[in-house]
Amino acid sequence: MPVKTTLSTKASSINRALDEIGDKWCLLILQEVFWGINTFNEMLAGTGASRGVLSNRLSWLESMGYLRKDIIAKGQKRPTYHMTKKSIELYRNGLMAMVWERKYFTTPDLDSVELIHNCCDKAFWPIMECSHCDKPVTQQEVSFHSGPGAKKDTRITKMRRRSSTTSASKDHGKTLYSNLINLLGDRWTANIIALAFHGFARFDDFHKELPVATNIIADRLKLIVNEGIFYQQPYQVSPLRYDYHLTDKGRDLFPYFVTLMAWGDKWCATGDGNPMLLKHMACGTDLKAEVRCDQCGKELIGTEVRFKR
Repeated sequence: MPVKTTLSTKASSINRALDEIGDKWCLLILQEVFWGINTFNEMLAGTGASRGVLSNRLSWLESMGYLRKDIIAKGQKRPTYHMTKKSIELYRNGLMAMVWERKYFTTPDLDSVELIHNCCDKAFWPIMECSHCDKPVTQQEVSFHSGPGAKKDTRITKMRRRSSTTSASKDHGKTLYSNLINLLGDRWTANIIALAFHGFARFDDFHKELPVATNIIADRLKLIVNEGIFYQQPYQVSPLRYDYHLTDKGRDLFPYFVTLMAWGDKWCATGDGNPMLLKHMACGTDLKAEVRCDQCGKELIGTEVRFKR
């Protein structure tokens, strides 16, 4: 069991969310339950996790209020796991993960899925728009400002190691955004990418914001570059040092992080107010991003969507 030490970072709803579910196996489990997989053995096949890891993460998600364990019949030995309101509201975040996955990868499971919006009874694809001006939300047109909850958070530096397994089982389950999960299913990787949206670009800047071991920062930066999310630009020759900038592939993760932050504002709040406020420069208002149906324009709710393959 790794030693739990702490660090102090700027308050962030994204960080708080990642501290709870910023783990590959937690994300895979939640994805499975979203799509109706709710027994231990089904999840074991769908996620590719070991029995011990799956048991550990299920216990964690249950203790944190993401899953409810039910034993339907008296004497039933196999409980089922179901979503709570807390996890259902992560649905929009999952939809933005699907959008990114479909754009950058050929994923047979995802490509075979057709989403149906019950409100208009049409096949749809999710889009993110500003609730005030109804225009698409892009990273270039959003600015960040400190909110009333801007302070410091005390965080545990290392709960789990980054998984060395690169993908979930290819033979089972509905791994609809496994490439995103393999990338962001490590909270330090996700933290660094999130910081890039705030303008951070250098190793020392990332390390100042995330004062974990330097080898962790270096490892994650190498991974992010290799995955095509950052590109390097030298700013010093001797010794050679780089700025790290978002590629188009990286910038397209912005809706994923916006929905994660909005969810964290609600479900990981400390009572001090939101740490960060977003402004939509296209219309000059505080941003309230909505994930909508591209057919009828209504905001998408998990209980109002069905799918077929």
